[in-house]
Amino acid sequence: MDDQTLGNVRTYEASTPPPDLGEPELLIERDPEAVAQAAADRIADVLGSSIKDQGRADWATTGGSTPLGIYQRLAVPPLRMRVPWDSVHLWWGDDRYVPRDHPLSNVLVAEEVLLAASARGGLSGWGESGIDVDIGRDPGVDIPAANVHPFPCGEAIGEGYGPDWCALSYAARIRQLPIEKGWPVFDLVLLGVGPDGHILSVFPDSPALASTEWALAIPAPSHVEPHVARVTLNPAILEVARSIIVVAHGSTKADIIGAIFGEQRDPRRWPAQLARRRRATWLLDEAAASRVGKA
Repeated sequence: MDDQTLGNVRTYEASTPPPDLGEPELLIERDPEAVAQAAADRIADVLGSSIKDQGRADWATTGGSTPLGIYQRLAVPPLRMRVPWDSVHLWWGDDRYVPRDHPLSNVLVAEEVLLAASARGGLSGWGESGIDVDIGRDPGVDIPAANVHPFPCGEAIGEGYGPDWCALSYAARIRQLPIEKGWPVFDLVLLGVGPDGHILSVFPDSPALASTEWALAIPAPSHVEPHVARVTLNPAILEVARSIIVVAHGSTKADIIGAIFGEQRDPRRWPAQLARRRRATWLLDEAAASRVGKA
């Protein structure tokens, strides 16, 4: 592959064909509920296996609407009991540049559903026992606070440091992970797919696609909501991730999923094609998969 480096940005010749990434496992489930259950089962298996093999599991999760149903299933028996959660380190693939308690934050849904921080922190219910009396639910999984690693958006906003500092700070924090081919290795990366084919906060023609930085600040997109600045990991982490799970459901995703699995490979146009690769599992419902093989 012909390439050249300009500062921290690698540029590729336009005629260079994309590398052969192989093909993922493609599983089609009946509906969004079945997709969430299958994803939760897979996540529990991957985390448990990683902990058994190496004593810990590093999971880069996602945000938006994708993880809600998955978190709900992981947070209750039997899956809550299948994973030694105190050996899990939870990271984020991307986030909106807002405080972690903001409704647009990718962290908020994890704290409210997967971790149920209010119950364990004594903000409602019994606190120490972990039963949330106010809303009548169990407390979620017991990942230690020291193992929860969100982008430091709140700190960056509060101190006026800006999104670039936030991304650089996160890149420094993930240096505790193993490194292969110059990239941090996550045991599991969970992804959703945007309406334009983006993954993480890597949009079509994003500068992140040619960057060598581990994490980047992304300007607020104008073509998809929400229109707020982002911070994201570099999609090159998928090259070395030990397991990738991609989740999509609903008829509104059918056309873009069909394009992603079409004959043309162009990750600049459809960044989600970077996750169309070996070591990845795509979990789709019947509606989202309806255009696969027809694009």
